[in-house]
Amino acid sequence: MSMPEVEGKLISVDTFYSKVASEAVSKGAHLINDVSAGQLDSYMFKVMADLDVPYVAMHIRGDPSTMQNSENLKYDNVCKEISSELYSRVREAEMSGIPAWRIIIDPGIGFSKKTEDNLDILMGRPDIREEIATRSLAISHASMLIGPSRKRFLGEICSLPSSAERDHATIASVTAGVLGGAVKIVRVHNVKDNLDAAKLCDAILK
Repeated sequence: MSMPEVEGKLISVDTFYSKVASEAVSKGAHLINDVSAGQLDSYMFKVMADLDVPYVAMHIRGDPSTMQNSENLKYDNVCKEISSELYSRVREAEMSGIPAWRIIIDPGIGFSKKTEDNLDILMGRPDIREEIATRSLAISHASMLIGPSRKRFLGEICSLPSSAERDHATIASVTAGVLGGAVKIVRVHNVKDNLDAAKLCDAILK
């Protein structure tokens, strides 16, 4: 990358297309974030196995156009079902050659989730990790990422129709996530304020 703005920074590219992932890494991207965990491109895992960068596998049901339909929003136990479905995707990624230490798991806040499901995820991240541990201790130790930033559920709870008004609610959700002890990475729009919140949480947990 020749842009001075990116010097010393990591570049993450969001895509569920293997060709885009390959091209992005060849141009200097440091991380691939796949919201489908390989479900929407059968070549994604094989391509990622040959790319020496971390891979974020996010939980979703369906695709971005169908993820919020009634069938994809049915859960009996959201954290347990996310754990099971994420495990199966990550296990397939490993079998395709992606090393476990390069996989980051994302429970998919806002994707195939109702507002109450998103809250359950924020409070139940250790449960997700523990449930995965019953199937694979190695995968249960994968870094966990959450991306609640400015999501619709925050607007519904706080009566904030504009996403730009949701930064304070985002900070609260990030704080809850980090204090829960399972989250290692957060994806946000307002980096400075959320970084301060994360630093405080880390200091509390020490």
